[in-house]
Amino acid sequence: MTIDYLKKILTARVYDVASETPLELAPALSQRYQNRIYFKREDIQDVFSFKVRGAYNKMAQLSDAQLKRGVITASAGNHAQGVALSAAKLNCRAVIVMPTTTPTLKIEAVKARGRHNVEIVLHGDSYTDAYNHALTLEQEQKLTFVHPFDDPDVIAGQGTIAMEILRQHSGPIHAIFCAIGGGGLISGVAAYVKQIRPDIKVIGVQSMDSDAMARSLKAGERITLSDVGLFSDGTAVRLVGEETFRLAQQYVDEIIIVDTDAICAAIKDVFTDTRSILEPAGALAIAGAKAYIERAELTKNPIRNETLVTIACGANMNFDRLRFVAERAELGEFREAVFAVTMAEQRGSFKRFCSLIGPRNVTEFNYRISDQDRAHVFVGIQIADRNESGAVARRFEEHDFPTLDLTHDELAKAHLRHLVGGKSALARDELLYRFEFPERPGALMRFLDSMAPNWNISLCHYRSQGGDVGRILIGLQVPPEEMDEFANFLATLGYRYWDETQNPVYKLFL
Repeated sequence: MTIDYLKKILTARVYDVASETPLELAPALSQRYQNRIYFKREDIQDVFSFKVRGAYNKMAQLSDAQLKRGVITASAGNHAQGVALSAAKLNCRAVIVMPTTTPTLKIEAVKARGRHNVEIVLHGDSYTDAYNHALTLEQEQKLTFVHPFDDPDVIAGQGTIAMEILRQHSGPIHAIFCAIGGGGLISGVAAYVKQIRPDIKVIGVQSMDSDAMARSLKAGERITLSDVGLFSDGTAVRLVGEETFRLAQQYVDEIIIVDTDAICAAIKDVFTDTRSILEPAGALAIAGAKAYIERAELTKNPIRNETLVTIACGANMNFDRLRFVAERAELGEFREAVFAVTMAEQRGSFKRFCSLIGPRNVTEFNYRISDQDRAHVFVGIQIADRNESGAVARRFEEHDFPTLDLTHDELAKAHLRHLVGGKSALARDELLYRFEFPERPGALMRFLDSMAPNWNISLCHYRSQGGDVGRILIGLQVPPEEMDEFANFLATLGYRYWDETQNPVYKLFL
C-alpha cells in the first residue's frame, strides 16, 4: 500500500504538545564557512528534542479503546520523554522499557514528563534487550507499540519539521542536514522536501561508529551492526527501520560520516552562536554541514554563499560530559594538534625545542626522561587549520627532533595525555588494549572478574567522562602459551575493544 506522506505530514497532529521552532541564522559559523548556515532549533521543544512530534502524532491517531488499554515503547532517551509527555496529555497509560544501563538522570526525566501515567520497566543491558522485552509485554498486556522511528505516523510527525523549514525560508536552500539513528527524522523530512522542493538536497549525517543507514544504503539492504558507539547515544542504532530505509533509498541524496571530535566541535560552534548546549546527536547535522563544506574545499569546488539548514535535534546533555566535549572540541576543529617528540638528553635541547614552537600557544606538555641519551615529550599545540599539524611535525623533524603526529590517534587523545609515565622492566609479556563498556556501577568490576586470575594487570587508566560509555586502557601480562585463552576471553567479553600493543605511542611512553 502506497502511503501519502505529504498528506500525512500536512494533517499531522503535533501542535497540541510541540511548538513551531525558530529557524535561526548562525552568524559566527556562517561567517567562518562563507555560507548562510541556519539552525532549526528543535532543541528548545519542551522535551528538548524533536521526538515528541512523532510520538504524539502516533498516539493521537489511536482509537479510544487503544488509548484506554495503553501504549508501550522501548527507549533510553528522547523518544521515552516524548511518549511520556504525550501520555500525560492524552491521559493514557504508557509503559516505557529502558535498559538497565540508562542513567538515573534520564529515568527521572521520563517520570517527570509522564506524571502519574508512566510505568518504567528496566530490562537488559542494551536497547535491543529492552525492545525485545517491550514486544513481549505488548502481546501479554495488549498494549499498542509506539516505535521510535519505524512507523508512518511517527515519520509524518517528524516530517512537520520540514514543513516549517520551507514555510520559514521561502528562498533558495542548497541542502538540509539531518542526524540519522533509526531514520525517522530524515525519512519524514526527505519525504516532504522532495515532493515540494525536489531541488533541495537532503543529506543525512551519522557518527562513524553508528553508521547503520550508510552501510545499508551502500549494500542495498538493511545491515545490522554488531555493535555501536555510545557517545552519540541518541543515534546509536544497530538496525534501521524497514520503512525508513525504503524512504531513505527513495529520497536521501547522500550520507556524511563524522567522528567524535567533529561532533564535539559542532557542540562548541552551536554554543558560540546561541549559548545553548546540544547533546552529541543533536549536533550531528551541524558537524555534517561543516564536513560537507570542507570536502568541497578539498575537491577544489568550493561552496560559497549558499543556504544550508541544519536540524539541531536535541539538547538532553549530561552536564558531566561537558569536560570531555570541551577537551575534544579543539581537536575536532583542528585548533589543537598533539605530538610525541623525542629529544636528546643534552644541555639546551629543551630550550631549542621550545623555540621551534614559536608564538603558538602550548595547550599541554608532558615530559618523561627515557634513558641517559634521550627523552620523550607529549605536547599539545594550538594550530590555525587542519594542514598545520603536518607542517609543525616536519619542522620538528628538520631540526633533529623525531616526531609522531598524534592528532588522530585515539589512544593518545583519550588516555596517553593523562598517563605519560615511563616504561617498566617488570611488564613482561604485556598486551595493551582499549575497552569501552556501559558506564554504570559495577561494570569495571565485572570486567575484571571475567579475566583469568593469573593475568596480571600491569597498567590501567580510566577517567570518568560523564557519558553512557566508559573508556579504559588496560595492560595485561599474558604468557604466550595462553594467547588462545586470551582470544576466547576477548570474543566472549561483550565489550568493544582495540589492540594497541603495536601502537608506536605505547612503545615510546608506556
